[in-house]
Amino acid sequence: MNLAIELKGIEKNYPGVVANHDVDIQIHKGDIHAIIGENGAGKSTLMKILYGMVKPDSGSITINGELASIKSPQDSIGLGIGMVHQHFMLADNATVLENIVLGSEPIKAKVVVDYAAARAKIEKIISTYGLDIHVDDLVSDLGVGERQRVEIAKVLFRGAEILILDEPTAVLVPQEVDDLFKNLKELTQNGLTIIFISHKLDEVMTIADNITVMRHGTTVAEVKPANTNKKQLAEYMIGGELPSPRLASTKPREEKVLEVKDATAKDRTGREILHGINLDIHAGEILGLAGVEGNGQSELIELIMGLVKPDSGSVVTVGLDTKEADLRKIRDEGVGYIPQDRQRDGLLMAAPLWENRILGHQETAPMSNGMWINKGAAKSDSERIIKEFDVRTPSNDVLANALSGGNQQKFIVGREMSGDPKMIIAAQPTRGVDVGAQAIIWDHLIEARLKGTGVLLVSADLDELFKLSDRIAVIFRGSIVDYLDPRTTTPEQLGLAMTGEKIA
Repeated sequence: MNLAIELKGIEKNYPGVVANHDVDIQIHKGDIHAIIGENGAGKSTLMKILYGMVKPDSGSITINGELASIKSPQDSIGLGIGMVHQHFMLADNATVLENIVLGSEPIKAKVVVDYAAARAKIEKIISTYGLDIHVDDLVSDLGVGERQRVEIAKVLFRGAEILILDEPTAVLVPQEVDDLFKNLKELTQNGLTIIFISHKLDEVMTIADNITVMRHGTTVAEVKPANTNKKQLAEYMIGGELPSPRLASTKPREEKVLEVKDATAKDRTGREILHGINLDIHAGEILGLAGVEGNGQSELIELIMGLVKPDSGSVVTVGLDTKEADLRKIRDEGVGYIPQDRQRDGLLMAAPLWENRILGHQETAPMSNGMWINKGAAKSDSERIIKEFDVRTPSNDVLANALSGGNQQKFIVGREMSGDPKMIIAAQPTRGVDVGAQAIIWDHLIEARLKGTGVLLVSADLDELFKLSDRIAVIFRGSIVDYLDPRTTTPEQLGLAMTGEKIA
């Protein structure tokens, strides 16, 4: 068999947790091989083992027919394995060429970087694989899809013949996904092998030659897209029937939980980052906010939360003028916040779950009892969240960093939806979670809407925006450029609007 990779009997144990056991996978040269599974299924641990970041307890790894000993990423790179991470690792203030050669600079005369040789090699890679990037462009001027192509070129420059792509479409609009898939086909036609990690089953069905499904740390199925469907894949992943989110609808109420009028904001250097924003959300309404990342979504959230004050115009969040109200007052008035970076902004990673239940709610009942933290209430309510949101953990004393990313996310969502908030800001609420967890989170957002909560849904997942939103606002370069009806707009039209194109 013409195998690029063979994993046999891979096992990895952590104290109290079996991350991988009896993992067997065969990946053929020139294939796009997808690996899917629930959060906590063991995909990330397996990829860390393959890339030399984690050492397995037992099992074997064979690369191109030779038994391999991979003890570090350097060993992996030496064997022709490269990894493109979900969060790009690029220097914005450097050129494409400088980013690609960083850490692997060709040297001449033992002291000087041979930029001419690097340029020639990079331009050959770009031409061979149709990557459509320019070596002298600053990375800060590139779009998300172009940055991803720079990351691919970077690993190819280091000699990779096997590429691991971790959630590669998470931040791309539909047109960029099409471009990526075209690039991946070019790569495999030139003999490269792709490992494609994704939660988006429709994309896996479109791009993969073979699909391996993992559940509870082991491999449970290997199928070809022609012989399966999304429903069957989802059931392989969760070991049963996929939960269906409730799609009941009600008419939004007259009351507004957010009113932004002609708001403009500047950054610390005086540069205008938000321009004449007009936005409102009614109680019992989900307003989707669509845009390519970096177009002002984060700044708008900070404006709504009172972290940034408008230089002109006004922002009224749950009845509070943010020019006068601070973050603490806005939160206490009933605003839940699901941040897009769960580990940096949503959790104390080295603290147990029950302490994380208190985070951001330490001055409101039942988390506080006068000037004291109510530990008993925190423990009790964290147990409720674990049960209601299906957080996979042995107990609420487990540290947050011991949970998979999806289970961390479910806990944050449960915490921020506690106490019937008037408004929820949900920034990428299902990024990096599996289809089962996604359905749970969607169902709770819809339930909150039915109870009269207003929701600002900031998402790069167009399917999520279309399924949940009553209206979709499009943000581009710091301005709201359009409002779209999800019932009459196509994903392609929304994708165009997100790149600044006017649609009929």
